Amino acid sequence: MGQLVSDVTEVLNYNKSKKEAKNQRQQILQEIANDEKTKTNLVKKALATQKAKYGASGMTIDGNTENAVLKRIKAETEEPYNTKKNQNIAKIKNIKTTKPNLLKTLLSRFDDLLG
Repeated sequence: MGQLVSDVTEVLNYNKSKKEAKNQRQQILQEIANDEKTKTNLVKKALATQKAKYGASGMTIDGNTENAVLKRIKAETEEPYNTKKNQNIAKIKNIKTTKPNLLKTLLSRFDDLLG
């Protein structure tokens, strides 16, 4: 009887840990989505600010130098968010649950059950 209780408890714990893992994944995905929105807004602001500076100084955005500066600003603004996104993806990959193998448990105690 004790083995049956142990097996049922193991299955219930697995279901609980499975739900917790799903919630953790959803929370991380929501964080990634929020970071993407923030990153997009910051990049837009940084580019708009630089374009306004160019316009105020009488420059156009058509030159290679200006485009290179805008690309650098975009890359610098995005970098911390891309790093955080990669870290969050790694966290998602590390969230694992192990499914209980009741058949293996039963076979390992088969002699005790018959005896």
